[in-house]
Amino acid sequence: MKDVFVRPRALADVPFHFCPGCHHGLIHRLVGECLDEFDLREKTIGVASVGCSVFLYDYFDVDVLESPHGRAAAVATGVKRSRPDRFVFTYQGDGDLAAIGTAEIVHAANRGEHLTVVFVNNTTYGMTGGQMAPTTMLGQTTTTTPYGRDHHTSGYPIRMAEMLATLEGVAYSTRVAVDKPKNLLKAKKALRKAFTYQVEDKGFAFIEFLAACPTNWKMKPLEANARVGDEMIPYFPLGTFKERTGVDGL
Repeated sequence: MKDVFVRPRALADVPFHFCPGCHHGLIHRLVGECLDEFDLREKTIGVASVGCSVFLYDYFDVDVLESPHGRAAAVATGVKRSRPDRFVFTYQGDGDLAAIGTAEIVHAANRGEHLTVVFVNNTTYGMTGGQMAPTTMLGQTTTTTPYGRDHHTSGYPIRMAEMLATLEGVAYSTRVAVDKPKNLLKAKKALRKAFTYQVEDKGFAFIEFLAACPTNWKMKPLEANARVGDEMIPYFPLGTFKERTGVDGL
C-alpha cells in the first residue's frame, strides 16, 4: 500500500509532548515539510528561545541552538553572519518575542537580517504559568490578569506582523492560522514564501501563526480551536502586510 501521509524527514521520529489541542504540533509539521521541500535539512540551523519553543531540538532533525529568553533573533543574527551558507530560522512565542525580546526582533528586522522568523501567537505565556503576554486579548483572564486584561493598566494587544511591516529592513511580513483546513493550506503557502525569501537572499521574513493554548485558556481543545477564529482573527486579521520584490532591499 502506498503511503500518502508520512512524517517529514526534517522531524525526528519521536512523539510530541504538547498538550491536546495545542497548535505547536501542526506548525512544527509545516516547518518540517518546508525544510524537506527545499532540501534544507542538512543546511539548517534553528534557534529556539525560552517557552514551548525551546523543545525545537527534540522534534527537528536539524542543528538547533538554544538562546536566552527573548534573544533568539540576536543569536540567529550571529549564526547567519558567521555561516551565511546556512538556512537560519527562529521559532518563538509571544511571551518571548513580543515581550522580553522586543528589542532583539525589532532591530534584527530593521537591519534586514537574512532570517526567517516563525512567531507563534497564542496570547499567553504558555510554558511558564499562563501569565499575560503582549498579545493577550482585552478582557482575557490570565494568572496575572485574573479580572481580564484592562487597557487602562495593561495597554492593548500588540499586532506584531503589522508593526514589523513598517520597518524598511523587513522584506516579508504575514499572519496565518491553522484552526481549519482552509487556513492551514494558506499557512503552508505563506510559510513556503517566507522560506523562499531567505533561500533567494531577499531579506528578513516574518510569519505569525495564530495558535490555541487550551491548557492556559482553560478550554477544551475544540473550544480553544474555535476561539482562534471567533476572537483572535477579528483582532489579528490574517493576511500579508508587506511583500517586497527584488533582492536584498531593492
